[in-house]
Amino acid sequence: MQTGLKITAFAAGLAATFGSAYAVGGALEPAVPPKEPSHQESGEGHIEKERPAEEDSELPGGLQVSQGGFTLDLDTPRVEAGEPAELRFAVVDEDTSRNVTAFRREHGKELHLIVASSDLTTYRHLHPERAADGTWSTPVELPEAGGYRVFADFTPDGKNAEGITLGADLAVSGDARPESLPEAERTATVDGYEVTLDGALRPGAGSELKLEVEKGGKPVTDLQPHLGAYGHLVALRAGDLAYLHVHPNGEPGDGRTESGPEVSFTATAPCKGAYRLFLDFRHEGKVRTAAFTVHAGGAAPENSAPEGGESADHGH
Repeated sequence: MQTGLKITAFAAGLAATFGSAYAVGGALEPAVPPKEPSHQESGEGHIEKERPAEEDSELPGGLQVSQGGFTLDLDTPRVEAGEPAELRFAVVDEDTSRNVTAFRREHGKELHLIVASSDLTTYRHLHPERAADGTWSTPVELPEAGGYRVFADFTPDGKNAEGITLGADLAVSGDARPESLPEAERTATVDGYEVTLDGALRPGAGSELKLEVEKGGKPVTDLQPHLGAYGHLVALRAGDLAYLHVHPNGEPGDGRTESGPEVSFTATAPCKGAYRLFLDFRHEGKVRTAAFTVHAGGAAPENSAPEGGESADHGH
C-alpha cells in the first residue's frame, strides 16, 4: 500500500444531470459545457447522462468501459430488484481479444468490484472470484430498481503497471423510485457506530479528511485491518458517478498508524460539485460502511452542514 496516496486532480468541469426517472437529486455546479450525452439502459427506460467536458486522457475512473487497452465485458447487464443474482464479467485485453488472467494484487485482492446506484443511496464493495479462463463472478442482491454502475478496480500485470478503473452500466428491473442525494451532515450512523467526518473536500487541491469511529459514545481504538488498511474510502461524483479511490494515510504495522479511532485520508476533488463518500471499516469481525455527502468548492444546500451524511445501504 502506498502511504498518503493522493488522487490525481483532473480537469475542473462538471455538468452532469439525469433527465429521467432515475435522476440524482442534488444540484451540481457546471463549470464548462458538457460533451455529447451517453445513454444508460435501466429497468424501465433510459437514463440520459451528460459527461463533463474532460479530455479522455484526463477522465476520472469509471466513466469508460474501455481504457488503457482493456475493456470491461459485463456479461450480466440486468438483474431483478430484491432477487439474488450473480454478476459475471471479464477484463479483456484489446490487443489479444482474450480475457486477462494476470493481475497485481492490491490490498490483498486481484480486483475490487464496486456497485452503486445512480442516486448513490445503494453501495456494494464486492470481492468476486476469478476462474482460470479470466471470468469473474460474485453473488449480489440489489434492493431497489433503477440504473446502477459497476466499477472494476484493478492493476493488470505486465502490460500496464498502473491501476485502472473501468465502469459499465447495470440495469435493475422493477418499480424504480429514486431518492434525492442525501443531505450533507458531519456524522453518519451504522449498526450502532457513529462516524464523524472532519475536513473539507477541495477541487484541484489535496486536503486531509479525518474520520473518527465511536461506539456507545466511546472511541473505537481497536479497528481491525481490512484488506491491509484500517479503512477504505471510495468517492463517487454525483451525476455521472466518476470514481475516486482514496487510500489512507498510513497502514497497520508501519509503526506510526494507530488502530483508531481516527482514519485519515488525503484526497483531491477534480472539480466543484457534490460527491458521496463511502468509508469501509472493520470492527469485531464485521465490515461496515458509513456514507457522507460532501460539496466541493461551493456552498452546501440550505439546512445542511458543510460536510457529511448518513450511512448507505451497503453490503460486502
